[in-house]
Parts: sequence; structure tokens; C-alpha cells
Amino acid sequence: MGTTTMIAAATLLIFASATSAPAVYAQTSPGATKAAPKAGPTTWDKISGNWTVAKGKAKQQWGKLTDDDLTVIEGRRDVLVGRLQERYGYSKKSADRHVTRWERSYKG
Repeated sequence: MGTTTMIAAATLLIFASATSAPAVYAQTSPGATKAAPKAGPTTWDKISGNWTVAKGKAKQQWGKLTDDDLTVIEGRRDVLVGRLQERYGYSKKSADRHVTRWERSYKG
């Protein structure tokens, strides 16, 4: 990488850090960076924000979860993973994978 490219990259990073919004950079080619598009709310944000609907879908997905479980979970992913471990005997990794798959297929 040439000196000019390094200076340009450093200038870009300094400029980006001085702005009010944090920037995420994606490598496009050696020595070049450009701001990645901002992502919208994550799927889990949507799930937890609309837990009254999501808990019905969670109950359909995991019938062993009780109404009390779903009330305690209150849209918190880590608590859902823990309850799946308890009710289904999943390892933490397995429960996390199940939640991730459900998250990806979630249509809220």
C-alpha cells in the first residue's frame, strides 16, 4: 500500500470518527474503504418490541414452553435460550441455534 493511499485512508477514518454517527466500514478492495449501509432494526428488536404477538408464535414453535415461561421471557433472547435448555434439554449452543433459526423465519 502506497503512502498516498495510507494517508487517504487515515484521513477518511479521522473524518468518520469526528462525525456524530458511528460509521461502519466495509473493505471493497485493498486500501479502499467506504461506509457500509446502515442496518435497520434487528429481527430480535422487532420480536422483543412486539412480544405479545411473538410469544404466540414462540408457543407454536416450542409447545413445551408454558404461559409462565413466556411471561418471564418478556422478549429477552437470553432468557428464551435458557428456558429452551430447561424444557427441551438442549445444550446452550443448540438452544441458541434453534432461536437463531426461528428468528430468521420470524414474520412479525
